[in-house]
Amino acid sequence: MPYRSTEVLSPGDRDKAPLHSVTLSHDARHLRRKLLHLENDDVVMLDLKEAVMLADGDLLVLDGGGYIQVLAAPEALYAIRPRDPLHLIELAWHLGNRHLPAQIETGRILIARDPVIRAMLEGLGAVVTEVSEPFHPVRGAYHAAGGHDHGHNHHHHG
Repeated sequence: MPYRSTEVLSPGDRDKAPLHSVTLSHDARHLRRKLLHLENDDVVMLDLKEAVMLADGDLLVLDGGGYIQVLAAPEALYAIRPRDPLHLIELAWHLGNRHLPAQIETGRILIARDPVIRAMLEGLGAVVTEVSEPFHPVRGAYHAAGGHDHGHNHHHHG
């Protein structure tokens, strides 16, 4: 019998120990209705009122009690290091101009690996290295724009 969840709690409720966890990549964390396969081969039927972008540590509230914790899967990314803070802004602007999901931090930007973009960034003077870590891009306008979310908007089969 699969578990069922219709609610998501943000992390912070540390007293709620999850029964299990499910590890999802960034693309797989934009959900409304989905069968999620847990590490122990159990299944959770997620059925939310509206699509959400799950974050690392979020808890899926199970019908009948209990929680499943969402973990962000490590992904193949580029870490982009600028010369200085102003350069970081310039690089972020170029990425934003291409509607690329990017995780922007104080000293670096993370994006999905793309050799063409890497060449562009290195041409702009950035140092680009390959890393594998969870990806939390800025939830920018590209989710709402409809046309720019690269085909992940097939959520109307309900």
